[in-house]
Amino acid sequence: MSELKDPDSHLTAVKWRFPSVHPEGRKFVIISAAITLLLFWLLPDLFGWLFVGITIWVAAFFRDPMRTTPLGPKVVIAPADGLVTMITKVPPPPELAEEGGLTDPEYTRVSIFMSVFDVHINRSPIAGTIRKIAYIPGAFLNADLDKASEDNERQHFLVEREDGVKVGFTQIAGLIARRILTDRKEGDIVEAGERVGLIRFGSRVDVYLPMGTGSRVLLGQRTIAGETVIAELGLDKALPGRSA
Repeated sequence: MSELKDPDSHLTAVKWRFPSVHPEGRKFVIISAAITLLLFWLLPDLFGWLFVGITIWVAAFFRDPMRTTPLGPKVVIAPADGLVTMITKVPPPPELAEEGGLTDPEYTRVSIFMSVFDVHINRSPIAGTIRKIAYIPGAFLNADLDKASEDNERQHFLVEREDGVKVGFTQIAGLIARRILTDRKEGDIVEAGERVGLIRFGSRVDVYLPMGTGSRVLLGQRTIAGETVIAELGLDKALPGRSA
């Protein structure tokens, strides 16, 4: 999206534009496009057109759309596009509980599953300082399984707000994901909804909400990274909902 400001009004108009491609994906788009051209040259057009579709999908997978993030002193923003597949109470991951990290005995964990058709760029759920980034090698089980939080390759983030409130979130590799990427480091200051990294080809992100804070999204709901409010700090009132 891009903004169009009306000089005669305080309102701002917005128009749609094609999303850019994340730098990590540009090499894959170039490789796929080169194979497509080669197939058109060497083989029947059917194979070339097949790779035209694959090239479009690769570009779409690494798309990096603009997002408009709600601002507020208590909002927690979705770090990932995808489907809310689990909402459960759990102890904090050991890697996030060390050295003054997450100290509550129990957290509400909201799990967001990203399919291969979702945007895979992840964003910070709150504004603050990144106190910890911990990469853990592991397996590549289906990211939709509960045990993926403990068994799969993953990367933990701990973000602390100015008032000392801490929120953890974890990038989890899935069945066909083979690389978790971030361009952030410990000590970096991030805004809510700011990009922090991506996971290649299907995966999951878990968010750990502190005690006294409940989910404002429902099982089966889809979230938009950087836009959907998944919680309000200090508010633990369940929302009613239905599937249709």
